[in-house]
Amino acid sequence: MRPALVCAGLLLAPMSLAAPATAQVAAVRIPGSIFFRDQGGQAATELVRLLSTAQVDGLDPKRYRTRELSRLVRGAFGGNPAAVARADRALSEAYVRYAQDLRRAPNVGVIYVDPQLKPQAPAAAELLRSLSSAPDPDAFVRNMGWMHPYYAQLRRQVTDGSLDPRTRQLVQLNMQRVRSLPASGKYVLVNAAAQRLFMIENGQTVDMMRVVVGKPKYATPMMAAYIRYASLRPYWNVPSDLAAERIAPNVVKGGLPYLKAKGYQVLSDWSDNAKVVNPAGLDWSAIAAGRQEVRLRQLPGPSNSMGDMKFMFPNAQGIYLHDTPQDELFGEASRLFSGGCVRLEAASRLGAWLFGKPLKAKGMAPEQKVPLATPVPVYLTYLTTVPSGSEIAVYDDIYGRDGAARAQPRLARR
Repeated sequence: MRPALVCAGLLLAPMSLAAPATAQVAAVRIPGSIFFRDQGGQAATELVRLLSTAQVDGLDPKRYRTRELSRLVRGAFGGNPAAVARADRALSEAYVRYAQDLRRAPNVGVIYVDPQLKPQAPAAAELLRSLSSAPDPDAFVRNMGWMHPYYAQLRRQVTDGSLDPRTRQLVQLNMQRVRSLPASGKYVLVNAAAQRLFMIENGQTVDMMRVVVGKPKYATPMMAAYIRYASLRPYWNVPSDLAAERIAPNVVKGGLPYLKAKGYQVLSDWSDNAKVVNPAGLDWSAIAAGRQEVRLRQLPGPSNSMGDMKFMFPNAQGIYLHDTPQDELFGEASRLFSGGCVRLEAASRLGAWLFGKPLKAKGMAPEQKVPLATPVPVYLTYLTTVPSGSEIAVYDDIYGRDGAARAQPRLARR
């Protein structure tokens, strides 16, 4: 006999995120059963399965009282309304505790430029109402709808037992990185390991493109920030190390005409009020050797390394997304050529998606700032394993971060 649908009997009361799951759940009123909405109670079975294997998440299954939950669920399948209500209440409490544990920010080296993008444990009301309003609660639990879509897919690769120990460890490491990504919304995702950018809306990839990321010595960082504006016809303000590495040797070899041909100007300093100065007075050999610093900027134009536009999420690391005139680089299998910023295969396409219309400069003035009415998050991440159909795709550890993470002591379990 299957359980009848009954009210879980959750009461409305003041609630605090600091409160234990029992108190939080008691503060929410959800009409009808959450986990036994259908006659099969599959959502309950799916949750118990997840909680029983919580060790793959780096969590302790005992924290969720899985033995007691299993007993309560078995009792609910007898069809007694009181037993169903007890099981539903206990499952709700365990679900809230588990989802909150997973949504807390993992310590994986992400720079949160905008602190509000750092994952936070959702309120019990938010979690319970998301589940109760899901058209298919079984699928919501099975696919861990409170997480980024990659998470449940990677997790299933671990729990099905088909992975060798090394790959299993690698997938679990990447699961921790996925925890820093949102479950829904509109955002840009750059996977430096795959050298690809994805435009995401409500859990779905609506467009993607190849990108160029930092060389290993200038690794693109893991970062979360809001894209706040685009700059059309941008200058390229050349970092001092790149001026020494890329430009000064060409000046030494070809003389000052090289600077004019490529559109470079020498500025007096790094302030906002810097003046253009005569490059003839500088020791370019010393600059090339790293003994002297110089500020260079490249004027807008066909040779400008920023191309026609850049997308800014101001940060202390000086990282942004930008166009490039070097289209040939996107044909390379490994695209590690930048100084840390992300070069875009189709910057105009990203701009049209972000702003809802094509971006076009007005006149020839440099640095035309176009504010984004509603800032859009960008997540620069480093996923060396990602779901690929029913399997996983594995990317090279281009920055050595997987090896470094494996060498760290295991995180203490909750």
